[in-house]
Amino acid sequence: MTEISREILDKYQIRKTGPQKSAFIAFMKEKYPHLRVESGGFPRSRNLVVGDPDRAKVIFCAHYDTCAALPFPNLIMPKNIPLSLLYAVLICIPFLALGGAAAALVSLLTESAAVQYWTFLGVYFASFFALLLFGRPNRHTVNDNTSGVIVLCELMEILPPSVRAQVAFVFFDHEENGLIGSSYFRKAHKKPTAHIPVINFDCVSDGEHMLLVQSKPFLKQYGDALREAFTDGDGIIVHHEKSSTTFYPSDQGNFPVSLGVTAMKRGRCGLYLDRIHTARDTVMREENIDYLIAATAKFLAARDIQ
Repeated sequence: MTEISREILDKYQIRKTGPQKSAFIAFMKEKYPHLRVESGGFPRSRNLVVGDPDRAKVIFCAHYDTCAALPFPNLIMPKNIPLSLLYAVLICIPFLALGGAAAALVSLLTESAAVQYWTFLGVYFASFFALLLFGRPNRHTVNDNTSGVIVLCELMEILPPSVRAQVAFVFFDHEENGLIGSSYFRKAHKKPTAHIPVINFDCVSDGEHMLLVQSKPFLKQYGDALREAFTDGDGIIVHHEKSSTTFYPSDQGNFPVSLGVTAMKRGRCGLYLDRIHTARDTVMREENIDYLIAATAKFLAARDIQ
């Protein structure tokens, strides 16, 4: 990895609060003087943009914001949707219990079913979102999504100027809050992003199975070139999947011609992503980064971006 990537990994893994993001933005503007901040939306997002997305032939993106430290991992099983939903329900149980306890206390003061019902809902949602949105910043974010940020930085450092002039790099804010930053970017650049391929790198450093989730328009236009560029090798096993049959919630979902790239492990339940949103998010497989840089360069060459 380049020195910029190593510095991000060593000093800028925590990017949750406003000041933490501002420190990272200042670092990025120092390293990339042409970087600009596109700010807007609600809550206000600060997306970092290098290049001209309105003229680019490809847009590469990754979210730079990070999450709160949670007592449980955000376990994702993209090809096992029923089990993913079951896990999501199990995570909600403590918050449901808290809401139920609050409603039981309120029942001692009033017999109104409506008051008890709204107390239950209010405490459930307030506790759930307070933990997610306002909890203590996770100090370990190697995979989610320092790895995606590093891929973009490595591409900017390694690609020749002739190629960089034809692509754009976007670091999204507020992915963890519900894909808000990428939604704002889509509205700000609605016309070009209707047909430009958008390639999103999210959680790419922990796992030897590289999952490529393509929207139908992306598959139709670029599927063959993608298969030629992203092949098994160097300990990496590649899975080419459709977004219609694969559950991977990330920023690529806001764009019609999109590709989501993520690293997975494989177990009895199929492909899975674990450790993220916890203190165990510390794994950086540099071979994953090297593979993605080389495969992405092949993809750009196949599209005659040289």
